[in-house]
Amino acid sequence: MGHVSRETAARSEGKGERIAEWAEGRLGVYGLVREKARAAFPDHWSFMLGEICLYSFVIIVVTGVYLSLYFHPSMAQVEYHGSYAPLQGQLVSEAFDSTMHISFDVRGGLLIRQAHHWAALIFVAAMLVHMMRVFFTGAFRKPRELTWLFGFALLILGMFGGLTGYDLPDDLLSGTGLAVVNGTILSIPIVGTYLSMFLFGGEFPGNDLVARFNAIHVLLIPALMVGLLVAHVLLVLRHRHTQYPGPGRTNSNVVGLPLKVRAVKSAGYFFFVSGAVLVLAAVAQINPVWVYGPYRADQVSAGSQPDWYMGVADGLLRVMPGWEVTFWGHTVALDNLIPLLVGVGLFLAMGAYPFIESWVTGDDRERHLLDRPRNRPVRTALGVAWIAFYLVALIGAANDIIAIRFRVSVESVTWAVRIGLLVVPLLAYVITKRWALGLQRRDRDKVLHGRETGMIKRLPHGEFVEVHEPLSQEQLHVLTQHDQYEPISAGAVCVNGAAESRLAQRLRARLSRSLYGEGTQIIKPTAHEYKEITGKNRH
Repeated sequence: MGHVSRETAARSEGKGERIAEWAEGRLGVYGLVREKARAAFPDHWSFMLGEICLYSFVIIVVTGVYLSLYFHPSMAQVEYHGSYAPLQGQLVSEAFDSTMHISFDVRGGLLIRQAHHWAALIFVAAMLVHMMRVFFTGAFRKPRELTWLFGFALLILGMFGGLTGYDLPDDLLSGTGLAVVNGTILSIPIVGTYLSMFLFGGEFPGNDLVARFNAIHVLLIPALMVGLLVAHVLLVLRHRHTQYPGPGRTNSNVVGLPLKVRAVKSAGYFFFVSGAVLVLAAVAQINPVWVYGPYRADQVSAGSQPDWYMGVADGLLRVMPGWEVTFWGHTVALDNLIPLLVGVGLFLAMGAYPFIESWVTGDDRERHLLDRPRNRPVRTALGVAWIAFYLVALIGAANDIIAIRFRVSVESVTWAVRIGLLVVPLLAYVITKRWALGLQRRDRDKVLHGRETGMIKRLPHGEFVEVHEPLSQEQLHVLTQHDQYEPISAGAVCVNGAAESRLAQRLRARLSRSLYGEGTQIIKPTAHEYKEITGKNRH
């Protein structure tokens, strides 16, 4: 028996080797895995933000498949006979009826439904914070421009995925939000009416909206996001991870954990994220559709608030004055159109910035070491101003709730937000830029004079001074390794060319002065200054 078992095992082993050789010859997977297994992965807490995005997306997909088994994407009217007594006998859509069925009659349905919603909120939040981390550290520079664009597209798709999913239950809250969406679409000149008719399958609210949104939410957006995620991960593997400056870290190496260790930590982190989402779903109620009731076109939900990532659009709509213009017999609703253009412009500015900076600097080198935000004061200040504008607009989305809670007039809150949209981002820009320059001055002082020790020494003539300790070579490298760009002068770029080219060159020179001109950076110490002050050139 033992002899037969060994022969069987040998045949099985040989067959397995042949299958592996066949797959390797056609796919090359083993060689790729073996190559990447020797790679190092930087171990910094900020890299977890990207992992949160990935893991929350996995939770969204898994819970979404479960919910799809019970959800009926139809606006056909039925009489409700479920477990929730206050709605017994009312006419509701099949979408609302199936949502109530999931929440009250399907085992674990409410937990899964709330986990799906919380995971969507966390996904968009993690994506936004991850993009901000990439922005502030300059991780978007060559060769990662496509990686930035894929991440930006994932953020936008995540927002629209949340919007389409939020509207599927056909409850009064989502219907109120859809009425706002419809008004914004109708404000688009020329094509607005046609877009609305196409989206709603007729005059709002139509009869096909839930079915169309369901197809977009379940099929189209997830398929695009999976493709972008795969492309994003492949590009990260192709160009390797960026890393923060530090001892032994250069533009041509990676210092970090081996793949095996990183994989184990990532697996544990996946379970941690999953557990956190499920705990939130179990203890924090979200989107209780039974409280709002089914959607009716003649009713509006009081105190309706969109999910936070759409709050910026709602806030801009709420604080915009009711402006309209009429020409050629047509009325243009500027109170909807302008917020739409501002919101779109806000995100397009974020998506386009890396290419603007690359054009201004003309730097075509590959960058694998990250910037310290303080070393790019203007870029950091612009990012903080962008966030400040977003947050003020988000506050505007809750102007009615704020007015009720703080017992003030809603007009006062609205005017405060209007002023804040103009003043707060400007203040954020100025304060952040000065803060970054102050940190640069402190770094320069530490390089030239050393680190403060807290010890006070009295000199022979009676003066008290603090003892400074020289920095190590590793610390000096971190504080001085960054490049500092020189602003481009108009004369240097205005070469013979077309008028448009000269205009673009003048614009490039002006932007260059704004980013790297006088008052935008503290000149880092030179080796000669360091030797002169520290006395290391003395014999």
